[in-house]
Order: sequence, then structure tokens, then C-alpha cells
Amino acid sequence: MPPLATLSLSSVASHFPSSSSSSSSSASGRARASAASLAFGFGAKPAIPIRPFGRPGIVSRDPPARRAVSIEKETPETERPDTFLREADGGGGGNGSAAASSPPGSSVRARFERMIREAQDRVCEAIEAADGGGKFVEDVWSRPGGGGGISRVLQDGAVWEKAGVNVSVVYGVMPPEAYRAAKGAASEQKPGPVPFFAAGISSVLHPKNPFAPTLHFNYRYFETDAPKDAPGAPRQWWFGGGTDFTPAYIFEEDVKHFHSVQKNACDKFDPSFYPRFKKWCDDYFYIKHRGERRGLGGIFFDDLNDYDQEMLLAFATECANSVIPAYIPIIEKRKDTPFTEKHKAWQQLRRGRYVEFNLVYDRGTTFGLKTGGRIESILVSLPLTARWEYDHKPEEGSEEWKLLDACINPKEWLQ
Repeated sequence: MPPLATLSLSSVASHFPSSSSSSSSSASGRARASAASLAFGFGAKPAIPIRPFGRPGIVSRDPPARRAVSIEKETPETERPDTFLREADGGGGGNGSAAASSPPGSSVRARFERMIREAQDRVCEAIEAADGGGKFVEDVWSRPGGGGGISRVLQDGAVWEKAGVNVSVVYGVMPPEAYRAAKGAASEQKPGPVPFFAAGISSVLHPKNPFAPTLHFNYRYFETDAPKDAPGAPRQWWFGGGTDFTPAYIFEEDVKHFHSVQKNACDKFDPSFYPRFKKWCDDYFYIKHRGERRGLGGIFFDDLNDYDQEMLLAFATECANSVIPAYIPIIEKRKDTPFTEKHKAWQQLRRGRYVEFNLVYDRGTTFGLKTGGRIESILVSLPLTARWEYDHKPEEGSEEWKLLDACINPKEWLQ
């Protein structure tokens, strides 16, 4: 997903289909998610030469002359900054006038940025350790309107075909039309342009071995920054994200392990979270034209602001910290499993489903394609290889059929 741009968002809501879940199909969810989704992924940056930089194993890119892109001109940076926050947010509270009185780094904005950058480091280190040789390439970029991001990609390693782990921290402005769409209700009070802040971590991990599952996770925070007394434009904030599991073959012990880690993270905060967010995940990652899910689910939530803000920040942190224990033990167990060409062909077909979902239904991807973003950045979440066969139907009762049946008929794995 490309980074948030300072372009007119007056028609943003129309670019994204609503989710299958009733919880996320409101006008509010569509418009806010469409604006904010641009911040949580693979930055629209020019292709530039690489050189070693930063922490061991990370490769960085030297900045060339800036190239105009239709979304915005990001500026490649040679050094990774301590923070992408503006001075007021980094030095104090992130919510308007509170900035001057809060202790340094205490705002939700500052703590969320710190959390996603620490999570990026931990996940990249775990991925490189499991790969045993592959190293991430890193791009650091900033935006003239404020903020920036760190994009890391490991490609064609020993274990991973492609792994991307990216963070972005973005400031922007929503035009009045986008805000009114987000509000979801007519109002006599017409706001002016509404400033906002968005930050997130986004990752897709595609292993080579067909018995090792693909993983996607994304956690984000969004906040309008309108003055408290702005007519028709009250302050709003929300958290969103999730972690989902996409294997080509079912090992029930693996699926149960993955879902149990998600449930444990949820249960620390509210026992209703796991069943609610598990269903939301099953509904969201639904390929309508196939009548099947992309994978075997996990958790997913959006527009979450009906709980205490501190609790939700802690919940998002717990979820991000759960990625490694949920996933890496499965990779270690399956990455060297012997496989045949038949197994690989089935994995490639399931990769095709992944591509179909991302290109047809993923909000960040479709927005980037429709607004002329840099194609390499928009599609970096896709696997290196995939396959489509005409009218392919796995034999009933086969291992391939069992996976397809579970994608068509979601299961309660922890019963």
C-alpha cells in the first residue's frame, strides 16, 4: 500500500468497496480506511541504487535526484531518523494543546510510532535468522507534508521468496468532502480541510516451501487533528489492523497454534475480541468472485475507538508482539519439509488467489493503481511467482481439497 498522499481525497470513498463485514461497511469505515490505508505499507519511492547502511543485515539506498510521482514526491533519506514525528508530537503530547504540557514521548502518537518501529526491527531480525542468509534492503523516505517511513524487503532468500516489513508515519489533510463522507451523516456545519495523522506497520511474508504458510499483518492508528472548536469537524481517532494466516496445506496443529496465539492476545483485554475479530477476518479476506477466503483467517478489526484509548494502544502492541511467536515456530517446523512439483504447483495456484484478492479488493492496492502511484511499490506485497490453471478442481478428499474446503467454509479451529 502506498504512503498517504497530499492529493485531493474528495472521491476517495468511491475508490474502495466496503468490506463484507457489517462492522466495516459504513461510510465512516470506507472513507477513513481509504485515507489512512495509504499510510501503512510500501512507500511510493523512485528506484535507486543500494548500499550497505544501518543495522547489520539491512541494506539502504542512496538518494538520486527526486522524481515526480503522481501521488507525491517522497524524499529519499540517507539516515534513519530517531522519529518521523513533528517536534510538537515527538517532544510532548500528540493531541493539540496537550503537546506543550505532556512529558516528552508520552503521546499516543509517539508511543505508537515507537511500538511499530520496534516491531519492525524484531520481525526483520526473526525473518533473517530463520532465513539463514537473506538480508533486507531498506529505503528511508520523508514527505514534504510531514512524516516519512522505512520500507524493508527481503527477496529470493533461502526460506522467503519475498518478505516486506514496512512502517510509515504520515501527516496530511482531508478535504471537506472526504471528512463528510467519513462522518457518514449530513450536517449543517461544513468543515474546512481537516488535518490528520496516520501511522502503521504493514508486512507480507511469502515463504518458498509450499508447506510453509504466508503471513500478513498490519496495525495502524489514525487521528484527525482539527481544532477542538472546528465547526462540523470534531476530533476523531481509531485503531485498526490484524494478523492472518494463508497456508497452501493444512497442518491442524499449526493452524490451532496460530489461532491460539491470536486468542490469547485478545483475551488479555476482552474475551469478546477473538470471536468478533476472527469472524471479521473471515468476512474481510473474502474473494467474492471465487466464493472463498484468501486463507485460514486470524483476527482483523477497523475503526476501533469504542474502548479506552490506552487500552487499545496496549491491545495493538500486544497483537504486534504476538506475530513472531504465532508464526516463526511454524516456519521453523515446515521450511525444510520435502515437497514435489505437485505441491509447488498447488502453492502457486493459492498464490494466484492471494494476487486476486490484493488486486481486486485490497483498498490500499486499488487506490494506488487508480491514482497512478509507483507500480513497484504498490505491488511489492505480491509474491514473486503465482499460477493460474483453467478450471482447476482438486480431487475431493485430497489435501488440496481440504484446504479449499476450509477457505470456502471457515472453521472454528479452537473448539
